[in-house]
Amino acid sequence: MSDKRDGIPMDAPIAAAARALAGGDPLGALKRIALRDDAPALALRGIAMAQLGDLARAKVLLKSAARAFGPGESLARARCVVADAEIALVLRDLGRPSAALDTARATLEEHGDRVNAAFARYLEARRLLLIGRVDEAERALARLDPAALPPASRTAYELVVAGIALRRPRTKAARAALARARRAAELARIPALTAEVESARRVLDAPAARRIARGGERLLSLEEVEALRSSKVLVVDACRNVVHDDVQMAALATRPVLFALARALGEAWPGDVPRDVLVARVFASKFVDASHRARLRVEIGRLRKLPMGPEYLAAFTVGDQLLWGAAEPLRRMLRILLDAGIRH
Repeated sequence: MSDKRDGIPMDAPIAAAARALAGGDPLGALKRIALRDDAPALALRGIAMAQLGDLARAKVLLKSAARAFGPGESLARARCVVADAEIALVLRDLGRPSAALDTARATLEEHGDRVNAAFARYLEARRLLLIGRVDEAERALARLDPAALPPASRTAYELVVAGIALRRPRTKAARAALARARRAAELARIPALTAEVESARRVLDAPAARRIARGGERLLSLEEVEALRSSKVLVVDACRNVVHDDVQMAALATRPVLFALARALGEAWPGDVPRDVLVARVFASKFVDASHRARLRVEIGRLRKLPMGPEYLAAFTVGDQLLWGAAEPLRRMLRILLDAGIRH
């Protein structure tokens, strides 16, 4: 006895296997279809193997299923493409073109499969987040209606929302998203999802940065990092290679020597930095010779060519040492770098 669900043949074992997979029971699903090689069974076997962690085998089965579905079963093939895209994300295969997933999503929307279409959009947002395109990921999620997602997919959606908030950082929004993810995971009744949400919560609670100031250092929570970044304190951010305060920012990722100088100054504030120490820090050299000192003078010369003025840059020689004052010049250096066109 068999019938059709959304245009796809569904006999009793196939329907039972699909229900088992939806409930997070891949072994229960495989008991019903493990020996079958028709297209629906291949697709469900692929999903089951993915849930069990055998991703290589899962990809093979899903591709076989997509080929096995007939020309009139575009909806089933689109679902296989979406499942394969999810496995690619888990494998961190992030360089594949998104055209196949976009086509599959359009097919799903055309056939009225809102749940899988929304999940396809979620997968694209998650891929964008993983490759660091946070703004694009946020725009992709904004086009997604989470109400269309079942609890398991809603959990994954909220985890991406939390991931975006973490990278801003917007700690309050991240905690709210994780709370929603936890409620959705409880509704889904899938232990692996609950564990993933708990893991994300532990990441949020763990130290997020190390602050070095006035000769000491301490670990900061994400809330403290967020507060520091919005304060009037001048920050030399060694994670993003930027120097910023609450209103302006200079991105120095392409100016490593300038950033190294700024970092050395910031860590020494309110003291001074001897020339040999600067050379060792900036050029990562254990032995300082005349060539290093010459290179340092070149970099200082580049800074002096900026319209700083002597009151902005306290660099001077005393005997055989070059001292760099590290107090107020840092903030003024940021303004000068911004005026010179070095912006975020």
